Parts: sequence; structure tokens; C-alpha cells
Amino acid sequence: MGNVVKLHPEPEMPRVTFEQVGQALGRLVDIARSDTGQSRRVADFLLAWWNGEDNGDFPIFHLCNVDGAISADMLTILLYLAAGHPAYADQWGYKSAMEELWELWRSPVAKR
Repeated sequence: MGNVVKLHPEPEMPRVTFEQVGQALGRLVDIARSDTGQSRRVADFLLAWWNGEDNGDFPIFHLCNVDGAISADMLTILLYLAAGHPAYADQWGYKSAMEELWELWRSPVAKR
């Protein structure tokens, strides 16, 4: 009864640094501020991370509906979080940018 059986070995996840997340976040914020076909999906990702309960979820399938470089930046953030780092965009100095994205994409008077 005291034996614990692991069905699958722990996978080794790529290591992502705080700095790499900050760089990825900066690129994603720039895209979410723009007016491209992928901007909404990027904004959905960032706002779901910032406060998914209030801002809505991010459909995982969107990872294949954006350019590969954008997906890679999203995955960089997800890998950092999956490694046990409870972090939000605020920690990289993007609190005001996130508030701006909320105004742009989620406020009742959003123009989009």
C-alpha cells in the first residue's frame, strides 16, 4: 500500500528564463496592440493569463491559428508557468499595458 507507482516518467521541460518571458511578452503586447488578423488571438491569450475569470478563456486551438513565432512566444510563457513560477505580466512591468489591452479589447466601449 505504501508503494507509489508512476505511470509515466516526469517529462523534462525546456527551461525558460524570466528574461525570455519578458522578451516574448513584449512582442505579444505589441501584436495585441496592433490591428492584424492575429491581434485578437494574442489579446485573448494575454488577457486570459492576466485574469481569465473576468476576461475570458484562451482556446488552446488558437496556438495553431497564429504564426509559429507567435505560438512560440505564447509557449514560452506557458512553459515558465508550468515550471511552477506563479507570475503575471505585471512582474515584467506590463501592468499598464495589460490595462490598455483590456480597454482596447474588453471594455464595453472597445472599438473592435
